[in-house]
Amino acid sequence: MGQIFNKILFEPFLNLLIFFYHVLPFHDLGASIIIVTLIIRLVLFPLSKISLKSQKALQALQPKLEEIKKKYPKDMQKQSAAMMNLYRENKVNPFSSCLLLLVQLPVLIAFFKVLSVGVSSSGLNPIAFGFLNLAKPNIFLALITAYFQYLQMKVLSVKRPEKVFVEKNGAKDENLASRMNKQMTVMMPFLTLFIGLTLPSGVMLYWLISVLFSIFEQKLFLK
Repeated sequence: MGQIFNKILFEPFLNLLIFFYHVLPFHDLGASIIIVTLIIRLVLFPLSKISLKSQKALQALQPKLEEIKKKYPKDMQKQSAAMMNLYRENKVNPFSSCLLLLVQLPVLIAFFKVLSVGVSSSGLNPIAFGFLNLAKPNIFLALITAYFQYLQMKVLSVKRPEKVFVEKNGAKDENLASRMNKQMTVMMPFLTLFIGLTLPSGVMLYWLISVLFSIFEQKLFLK
């Protein structure tokens, strides 16, 4: 498994970084990471599009999901079955919105390995933009990344049904998906900050550019 991981992710990422590092006239590792990150996000765009379509479809189904919850307030088995039927009828996979996140995880691990092992063994200068040591954690980069992570989660958060609808149907609580999204909107930035304080800032630079790219995709597609 380790050899497959190295062949598919670690070695290609390291080779791309080395290539752009030497091709760029100023030989900057930070600029190389930004270019490689954009390439990765463009390759993952089909998965990103699927995730965004699923998220948009889930938002559109929220009123009907509230109706199901009101119809079966105490029978969780019937409620779940009705929700699954609704998803199936509308050809929506509620788990598709997490697809990109699951794919990004091994990519993040590969970048961590590249920055912690590959860069030093390849003799690349870890100082980016003349001041940022990409081999060590950086609190300011972690804070910036956490902030944009929060903005991304705000864009993606599942909207609550309109107040008029809630009053009309007597729904007292938000549905599970809405509550989970609100919790993730708060938790993900804190998790990003916590992890960012321990990871090499080169990994956080990848994460930051990836989040900015995601925000651009979401603004473009969800509108």
